[in-house]
Amino acid sequence: MSAEDSLRLGWEEWLSLPGLGLPALKAKVDTGAKTSALHAFDIETFGPANRPKVRFAIHPVPGRTDITIACSATIRDRREVTSSNGETELRYVIRTDMAFGPHRAPIEITLSDRTNMAYRMLLGRQAIQPDWVVSPTESFCQPVLSYDVYHSPTVKTAAPKRALRIAVLSREDNYSTRRLVDEGEARGHTIEVIDTSRCYMAINALAPEVYYDGARLPRYDAVIPRIGASITAYGTAVLRQFETLGTHCVNGSEGITASRDKLHAHQLLARHRIGMPRTAFAASPKDTGNLIGLVGTAPLIVKLLESTQGKGVVLAETRKAAQSVIDAFRGLKANFLVQDFVKEAAGEDIRCLVVDGRVVAAMKRKAAGDDFRSNLHQGGSAKAVRITKEERETALRAARVFGLGMAGVDMLRGADGPKVLEVNSSPGFEGIEAATGKNIAAHLFDAIEKKVRPSPVRRRKAG
Repeated sequence: MSAEDSLRLGWEEWLSLPGLGLPALKAKVDTGAKTSALHAFDIETFGPANRPKVRFAIHPVPGRTDITIACSATIRDRREVTSSNGETELRYVIRTDMAFGPHRAPIEITLSDRTNMAYRMLLGRQAIQPDWVVSPTESFCQPVLSYDVYHSPTVKTAAPKRALRIAVLSREDNYSTRRLVDEGEARGHTIEVIDTSRCYMAINALAPEVYYDGARLPRYDAVIPRIGASITAYGTAVLRQFETLGTHCVNGSEGITASRDKLHAHQLLARHRIGMPRTAFAASPKDTGNLIGLVGTAPLIVKLLESTQGKGVVLAETRKAAQSVIDAFRGLKANFLVQDFVKEAAGEDIRCLVVDGRVVAAMKRKAAGDDFRSNLHQGGSAKAVRITKEERETALRAARVFGLGMAGVDMLRGADGPKVLEVNSSPGFEGIEAATGKNIAAHLFDAIEKKVRPSPVRRRKAG
């Protein structure tokens, strides 16, 4: 730092640590202390062994435990530090920038719980540059800040993109899971893939926890559920446990459960006046004729409620064929829907990928040969498509009905507008990234980073 940039410090000063998302801290300047210390609690290490990180929380305003800022940083060292009262503590050491007004300087800080201290930060002599002047009889020689900044929306928008610890609930090592890991790690986050079926839970009011392979899982900043259809019930139970812990979940348990139950899903879409093919459902074999009549004339679609990726979906060309398929499904005690076949779609459908209330990609899928199913898993092909305003609004409304932060909304182009076939709570990335060239994983992490940043705190009412 040049001579004209030299600083005069009093025994107490306002400063900021912008790299940690802390725009205002009142610090005690103590040349008798060697190291600097920052208030921190819930201190937890994470990340790979060769690049360990630490995350922690801080109440930046003394006496205001309702204001909490989450921080993370790379670990520089771990040292034994002896405090002024003679107690020795092993502390993590991090490095960040310290700012007094326009002046910035790098600083090493140790992390320690200073809940009972009057100052959330202690500035030791190692942080004081040679040309700085400390006047022990003065205070606030540098610009005065205010804790009011923690009530401002700028706290959220200006917060740094701190390293996050994110769990992906998945039992498969597939393209989508690998993309999430690669994209997250490229952004400096730690991504842990958790086999949902190997989780177990301690359910109680005081300390609900999730365990995995004999150990309690740490507190994650976010959870990305990629729960397979075969374990929907157990997977959503695990997800509810994370929700109980207050973890941000990209898709909630209720939305996943509702979207997987095709009957419930269609009822929700109908309740919100979202277009879909005419659909009917019945339990009694005596109702087959009426069931077909409610939908319309052949050809018809008969669809198992548990169908995925186009499996369990049958096209009945004639009324007699529809009756035969329905009788066969009933003989297997299977639950199914009967739907109108939208002829004008001509074996094509639209998949819109919705992330955080935006359609980030859309593709048109075309059936292979004379197959009516356009699913890529059934040999269909895909290409990017430009969707209409009505199709975009329909996709967004459908995702919103289920409260899904990420959803694949499948729809047909009917003569009277878009008709939603399905809302998928675990859409695959491979087909739509290849067809559109869009980085779906990046859009998802953008949304997660925005959601888990600190929010402004409402002011307390006077009196």
